Amino acid sequence: MPQEGYLLQAAVVFLLAAVLTVPLAKRLQLGAVLGYLFAGVIIGPSVLGLIGNPESVAHISELGVVLLLFIIGLELSPRRLWVMRRSVFGVGLAQVLLTGGVLGVLALFVFGQPLNSAIVLGLGLALSSTAFGLQSLAERKELTSPHGRLAFAILLFQDIAAIPLIAMVPLLAGVDHNTTAAQDLNHGLEVLGSIAIVVVGGRYLLRPVFRIVAKSNLPEVSTATALLVVIGTAWLMGIAGISMALGAFLAGLLLADSEYRHELEAQIEPFKGLLLGLFFMSVGMGANLSLLLREPIVVLGLTVLLIVVKFPLLFVLGRLAGGLNKVSAIRLGIVLAAGGEFAFVVFKIGRDASLFDPRLYDLLVLAITLSMAMTPLLILLCARLVSPKVQPVVVPEKFREIDTDEPRVVIAGMGRMGQIVARILRAQNIKFVALDTSVETIELSRSFGGVPVFYGDPMRPEILSAAKVEQAEYFVIATDDPDANIKTAELVRKLYPHMKIIARARNRQHVHRLMDVGAHAIRETFHSSLEMSRQTLIGLGLTQDQADARIKRFRHHDEQVLEAQHAVYDDAAKVMQTAQEARAELARLFESDELEEQAKKH
Repeated sequence: MPQEGYLLQAAVVFLLAAVLTVPLAKRLQLGAVLGYLFAGVIIGPSVLGLIGNPESVAHISELGVVLLLFIIGLELSPRRLWVMRRSVFGVGLAQVLLTGGVLGVLALFVFGQPLNSAIVLGLGLALSSTAFGLQSLAERKELTSPHGRLAFAILLFQDIAAIPLIAMVPLLAGVDHNTTAAQDLNHGLEVLGSIAIVVVGGRYLLRPVFRIVAKSNLPEVSTATALLVVIGTAWLMGIAGISMALGAFLAGLLLADSEYRHELEAQIEPFKGLLLGLFFMSVGMGANLSLLLREPIVVLGLTVLLIVVKFPLLFVLGRLAGGLNKVSAIRLGIVLAAGGEFAFVVFKIGRDASLFDPRLYDLLVLAITLSMAMTPLLILLCARLVSPKVQPVVVPEKFREIDTDEPRVVIAGMGRMGQIVARILRAQNIKFVALDTSVETIELSRSFGGVPVFYGDPMRPEILSAAKVEQAEYFVIATDDPDANIKTAELVRKLYPHMKIIARARNRQHVHRLMDVGAHAIRETFHSSLEMSRQTLIGLGLTQDQADARIKRFRHHDEQVLEAQHAVYDDAAKVMQTAQEARAELARLFESDELEEQAKKH
């Protein structure tokens, strides 16, 4: 068969397997990960044999893990990572050393492995699956939970630790690479140079590039640029001998504070999902089921032993070092008890270096794969046994049916600010419709006399259409989530380019990002702070006219500074410079006002 035909056939097989098995697994509450894994087993060489070369697929599918780590990096920032340093380098290091030590001792004394093989076995099996763990947590919306944050920190350290471990395997095997000190120095310089290129490029080059691409208004170019950043960084790190996934994480981390973060995430997300699914399927295809049929007790025994050893160690670390409660520590142990994808790489190098015989390698790969397959089942079992039954939010049908008659204003969010806007509009007999995702808020608002507020997420286009946003003149965003406000403003601007948007802003940086999408930002505490200042000035001896004049002067001056800083708000040094100049200018203006008032008295 021609190469093009084979690629098309492989694509059809993968997509068909995913379409058939993943929705079924989700329906059975087993999770998408187990569905992809099962699909891989079915189409792999052990069952139907529809894909002849699983290893070639595995190389492409590794991009799924790379894109996953990039998006995780985007969700963090260097400041947040520094805050997590104790979890990453404290608990993470303790987990790898403790688990690796226990498993290594078992391999040495119970299974009679040589010391060098036992070290590689212990440390390799101590690693957990980043892809399986984070995907399982994301599916259950537990990434920001206490055990989710600690699991991420441990997985991040494991990804870092995998680099020296991979380099250490040939040394433990006694393989002589005939490397000189000069060659080692050159490799070290390559690693440092690659990291420097990523850091400098992410800080000074990527933002201007994205700014130019954004001005082109071509979505396909924006997508290509996002993929180029991720894959290019991973490729550069791979050349230097560093984990591609870790390189992508570093790139995402450097762009975490960028104004293009949400755009990047939106562009990468579909590719991440598909390629990550392909990765799970490739793991399933690599399972040697014939070995499982020949030696089921050995394979299942190794799988259970791996989980039984890792789970209590993770539970104890979570309780003592991570400060988790019992339920969260159990969840942490279940998520990380399985083996990881980096173990495949470590053990393959060990096999090639004659640390393990082929049979042991196949047993290890099969045990790790089965432990991964058990993780979603254990998470599901844990959720039913130790989690309290949470009743789903019941939304009355009358809250869902958006019934409005040509509103002039649409309000997103009926909290403190949204309610005040609604009251004033209602008193002025201006037609409006409000959206909120809190049933309690909707019930409270409606109890004050039939306020037109309905249940709906303003970040969903169909909800905006049902609310007849296209007929409105103003869209008021009053929710208290800065990221949600920006995403809502971006969506409204994209769908309704001529809409006037007024949005609630948390701080000056939030104001700038809202201004980027053409929204008029209102700082939530600005005007109340001005009123507090006015009352304080009057109490300190200024007349009411003098206090009003100072506040008016400050407001006008601050709005001018804010507008000037918008052009440089992504450059911290220039923002600091303009702020210092603005303080000096404001002092001069107040001094001039005082001199003018004194001159009038005389």
